[in-house]
Amino acid sequence: MKLYYSPAACSLAAHIVAREAGIPVELARVDIGNHTLEDGTDYHTINARGYVPALKLDDGTLLTEVTAVVQYLGDLAPESGIVPPAGTMERVHLQEWLTFVSSELHKAFSPWLWHKETAESTRRSVKEHLAVRFAEMDRLLARQPYLLGERFTAADAYAFAIVSWSNLLMVSLKPYPALAAYLDRVAARPQVAAALEAEGLLRKAA
Repeated sequence: MKLYYSPAACSLAAHIVAREAGIPVELARVDIGNHTLEDGTDYHTINARGYVPALKLDDGTLLTEVTAVVQYLGDLAPESGIVPPAGTMERVHLQEWLTFVSSELHKAFSPWLWHKETAESTRRSVKEHLAVRFAEMDRLLARQPYLLGERFTAADAYAFAIVSWSNLLMVSLKPYPALAAYLDRVAARPQVAAALEAEGLLRKAA
């Protein structure tokens, strides 16, 4: 399998899940700004949507959308526990958190805070929205180590990838000590550290 990724993008979640599940994937770096691969290939010829992640299976099937990709990868290695079994309440809770991160965090940060042309009033509104969501996560993570409880799951991989954007976009996590500690705890996991190192992100994630 080949995982198309861009350093620090949401594809980091899929990269982490693959490593935590013990699933070997070939990494293909994408320059999202130019939509090209390292050899100059137009990435749109791989994924017409132009964004990451994309997971190309050995039979040529292409999977996109981070929430789908992480669940697919986790299901390949059920013994890893990175994705709870289908049909269980734990799987439903995983999907709740994946949806929350996607709609309430990911799409708040991106595109609004990544683009210089975003109006200041919009930036303030987005940061106010994130503050409410971060406060909710902070309260939960003050009581338990991971989003679903004691076990690290794909939801944590996705949340880590997105909430870490705070460090790149000058969004302070000082009001949320449990959330900040959670990022440190996830970053310290050996397979997460390996993914960060592979993407050249160790210094940025620190």
